[in-house]
Amino acid sequence: MPDRDARIPPTQPPMQVLITAAEAYPAFEQRVLDARSEIVMGFRIFDPRTLLRSDAAKRIGETWADLLADALARGVSVTLYLSDFDPLVATDLHRGTWRSVRILAGVRELAGPGAAPLILRPMLHPARIGLVQRLLFAPAMALRLRRLRRVPGHQPNAQTLRNPLPGLDALRRHRGLMPAFPASHHQKLAVIDGRHLYIGGLDLDERRFDTPDHDRATQQTWHDVQLLLDAPELAQSALRHLHSFGDAVTGRVPPAAAPGLVRTLSADRGQRNLWHGSPKTVLNQIAQAHQAEIARASDLIYLETQFFRDRRIARQLALRARDTPDLHLILVLPGAPDSVAFRKKPGLDGRFGDHLQNQCLRLVRRAFGHRLMVASPVQSRVPDQRDITTDRASLHGAPLVYLHAKVSVFDGRAAIVSSANLNGRSMRWDTEAGLHLDQPDTVLPLRDRVMGHWVDALPSALPPDRLFDLWQRTIWQNADQPPEQRHGFLVPYDMRAPRATALPLPNVPEEMV
Repeated sequence: MPDRDARIPPTQPPMQVLITAAEAYPAFEQRVLDARSEIVMGFRIFDPRTLLRSDAAKRIGETWADLLADALARGVSVTLYLSDFDPLVATDLHRGTWRSVRILAGVRELAGPGAAPLILRPMLHPARIGLVQRLLFAPAMALRLRRLRRVPGHQPNAQTLRNPLPGLDALRRHRGLMPAFPASHHQKLAVIDGRHLYIGGLDLDERRFDTPDHDRATQQTWHDVQLLLDAPELAQSALRHLHSFGDAVTGRVPPAAAPGLVRTLSADRGQRNLWHGSPKTVLNQIAQAHQAEIARASDLIYLETQFFRDRRIARQLALRARDTPDLHLILVLPGAPDSVAFRKKPGLDGRFGDHLQNQCLRLVRRAFGHRLMVASPVQSRVPDQRDITTDRASLHGAPLVYLHAKVSVFDGRAAIVSSANLNGRSMRWDTEAGLHLDQPDTVLPLRDRVMGHWVDALPSALPPDRLFDLWQRTIWQNADQPPEQRHGFLVPYDMRAPRATALPLPNVPEEMV
């Protein structure tokens, strides 16, 4: 085992802005290697088979299972709050959760009898749809349950760790009135030794790995942003949140205080829930932070998000644009949602999402006019044999870069980085966590790194109107250039393409997607 001091970099900036997993995973690995007492994590997806990327971690082993086994053997306790999912509606995600649990149970054994404890908490969000909706969907749910029980490897009544779909047995006991669980725990954060906080939009698995040059098959690209801070007070807030959110979402106790964090939490409506198809929002701090900063913005709002589907935020942006004639908006979105871009037959979730996003874009386009720039990232090449060949997998002659980041910057004086998309689900249903930053010495470097990844424009050196003009001119020029001759990754978002797939779903809450 290498000398511990050799693992620690000589200096660490107070906040590291990590662009893509190629930057984030090695930084996270280093913090785990340096851990002395405790690692506490909350992730939507955490696959222990994920390969290690840093040289120091590779000296320990090949995968995160090896890295965690090493931490446990060194006396570092590990607690993982891992999202579980509705076994009927999100079967593949449910299977993945329990695959990770089985692997990590083996890691605990591998670490040896004298190792520190490994605590695993697979957590299904307890909020259920109401009784009326359960009655309406009962026949379809029962049919799907019968089909899934015939899945190879499913062992009814087997021990949980031997069953790839343990949630199916629990549903079977409901005899036709099976509950459905529409919300999930969508957060991605970790606290190391009570002082280092790793937080943002990035889960841990091989699908999320990408590099800053995005030179991969389009269906394998994944742009994300994660922050790593040496901030004991924030880390302690994150710890209180991680250890308490499971009780808060039951609706029986209020959320624990977590100063410095912004969160979304919802809870089950209880046994008297007859009509509602949604959970009860308990905290919507991320939505409130966006609303407060939009109301203060005067020059330039920069939004980088996987989904722009929350009509409340779109309406507030439109109102602010009409009241503030110098306000500009840059919106960076993926060229299409992944369930549309990378599937031969687009999913209903993506099609309904396209419908909502079209409505939101129409609102801001009418209000901002020429002060709006909507862009999407693509690669600096033409499609080739690596790429999936669906209608929406390319844009302006180049393969998409799939954007999953969640970053909002307001006038260079405030920023929000979190796990939350700009959609109703993240604003009001799912468990989300992030930071609301308001110090210029933090916000400006963040803005420079995030925006500079797409267009090398030195944002801090330009006033907002000139920065917007430069971006707008560069992005429209890119549309007229061959992919290999473009400046940066961005091209204009195609406002017309989603109309072909957009599908309104009456009476379905917009928070569903």
